[in-house]
Amino acid sequence: MGVIMLVAAGVLFTLALACAVLGIHGLALGRLPGMWLQRHVKQPRVWGAGALLLVVGAFWSATIAVIGIGLLAIGHVRTPAS
Repeated sequence: MGVIMLVAAGVLFTLALACAVLGIHGLALGRLPGMWLQRHVKQPRVWGAGALLLVVGAFWSATIAVIGIGLLAIGHVRTPAS
């Protein structure tokens, strides 16, 4: 039982770290790595902020996580204003 919990914690930590790195990359540079993310995310800075809020909210507050999920969705859907 302890080994399963340790493996699950390791997987969650790895996913949180990957999400944080992608969020910082999108927020700081204004673009995302990989062809798939660049094709599907229309506003990388908003998406990056949402990814960071999602990671922080996963460890801090559910409200912050929900706001992060909303920003992730807005980053995918909304086209930039010209």
